[in-house]
Amino acid sequence: MSIVIGPAADTDAPAIAALNNIYAPDGLTLPRTPAFVASHIDSYRVARDAAGKVVGCVALDEYAPSLAELVSLAVAPEAQGQGLGKRLIAEAERVARQRGYTELFAVSLADTLFLGMGFAQSSIAEYPEKQARYAAISRSELSIGKKFLFVKPLDTPPRRERRRRGRQA
Repeated sequence: MSIVIGPAADTDAPAIAALNNIYAPDGLTLPRTPAFVASHIDSYRVARDAAGKVVGCVALDEYAPSLAELVSLAVAPEAQGQGLGKRLIAEAERVARQRGYTELFAVSLADTLFLGMGFAQSSIAEYPEKQARYAAISRSELSIGKKFLFVKPLDTPPRRERRRRGRQA
């Protein structure tokens, strides 16, 4: 299966939300609506199969000019087992560097994946920004199971002005 990763288009919002939400009941992702995804579309990268179908996604969520969280990492069941999750993480890292972030973190149940990608396990106590957001999320979304926080420092060029909607990062 030939898969290409690139920026999401406005028309991808429903497919991204549907893919992301496959994993929400198990606490692997937070539920997303197509409207939410559309309002953050510049943050998403998608993986497309040869037919153009979205079979993977990942996004960056900015916490500070130097800090972003890798979120909404999802791979369609039929595309799993091909290293696509790793490719999506690598793409998120590339975009984060390009945007000038110096640190990237992720919260996940999948410790082996992130450790294998060069992330180090850390503690949410090190990220008051994330703690504040968790305080705003319903308790049912947090009672899924033990999640781990992973962090990776990024070597980045000096921060450039953010590109506007419609331009590729």
